[in-house]
Amino acid sequence: MSKARLIITAITIQGLSQAEAARTYGVSKGWVSKLMTRWRREGDAALEPHSRRPHRTPNAIPAQTVELILTLREQLTEKGLDAGAQTIAWHLQHHHGSVVSPATIWRTLRRAGLIELEPKKRPKASYIRFEADLPNQCWQSDFTHYRLANGSNTEILSWLDDCTRFAISLTAHKAVTTPIVVATFRLAAEKHGNPASTLTDNGMVFTVKHSGFGRRGGRNAFEAELRNRNIVQKNGSPSHPQTQGKVERFQQTMKNWLRAHDPQPATLEELQLLLDQFAEEYNERRPHRSLPHHSTPAARYLALPKDSPRAGARDADNHTRVRHDRVDTTGCITLRVAGRLHHIGISRTHTGTHVLVLVNDLDVTIINAATGELLRELTIDTSRDYQPTGRPRGPQKRRKPPNQ
Repeated sequence: MSKARLIITAITIQGLSQAEAARTYGVSKGWVSKLMTRWRREGDAALEPHSRRPHRTPNAIPAQTVELILTLREQLTEKGLDAGAQTIAWHLQHHHGSVVSPATIWRTLRRAGLIELEPKKRPKASYIRFEADLPNQCWQSDFTHYRLANGSNTEILSWLDDCTRFAISLTAHKAVTTPIVVATFRLAAEKHGNPASTLTDNGMVFTVKHSGFGRRGGRNAFEAELRNRNIVQKNGSPSHPQTQGKVERFQQTMKNWLRAHDPQPATLEELQLLLDQFAEEYNERRPHRSLPHHSTPAARYLALPKDSPRAGARDADNHTRVRHDRVDTTGCITLRVAGRLHHIGISRTHTGTHVLVLVNDLDVTIINAATGELLRELTIDTSRDYQPTGRPRGPQKRRKPPNQ
């Protein structure tokens, strides 16, 4: 039997006063008075636990604001854009002149059954975050797969500014290769200026340092491009995509937006058109939660001064290697530089000779492996395939003596 029922029984049947019942059962006289008043009004229902919810909530947001929150949630979700509480708060303030805290919006969405709790989700505070201080201080890049409506596979290459999340470049290809990476980077750098550094994963289109060629000191065309521009190249740890978390998250947002589009693109041209539309939406109109005041990437990118490569940043970053080769029947050896094969002329007289090739970036020294004789020294001209010796080719014509 509950204490409330005991007190009511003691007063109504035993004849105790309210003060005596309060002393007997160790409660306040005020509580006994309220209990009796409620019992006389409601009967035995007064003995059941009552809700402590207030009868009115003067600080509650208006019903029309609740409806607007739910409408914005639906519209943003249909477009494949972020529809979290902070994003909705930004839209309410900037497009509807209503200031509502993200916490209130979250509770509104939770009451509407639009949010599910994830108690096992790793808290954001546990992540070690890093961010560039200025635009162009670091560009992140990665590519991801996307299937067209006709079932064919494509790859989307992204360049993203680390500081402002500004989408520098977004292009669709049948397959991303190193020449494509170099070409898109050059176009982006021509339009926005050279970055001080880049950050990518260890894919072969970005770096060959984990391949046999890379371990021997070689570079692919993209690595050489960065070296020539004095741009520092950074690569994440193998099998650790969290290092490139910003561009990975960007690609997730991009794919959500693409999947929400109807109809789906059936050709590369249609996909590229959608990517251009997404880049405009993402850069110019969509607020970004990780930026101050939830500004757009374009607004922050244009507002801040730009970083650039530092003089001498890669002066000591030389690739040296030693190769063993043999002069072929044309009097040449081959050497791959920046992903391109070059033929170095020596002489047909050395056909079959085993040589040591000492390479320091573009400076090459070729030595007879057996005798140590210096056969040739040169600096590779990357604009041409064949590196001539400079000596006349073919038999020399005898000059006629001058007339006496």
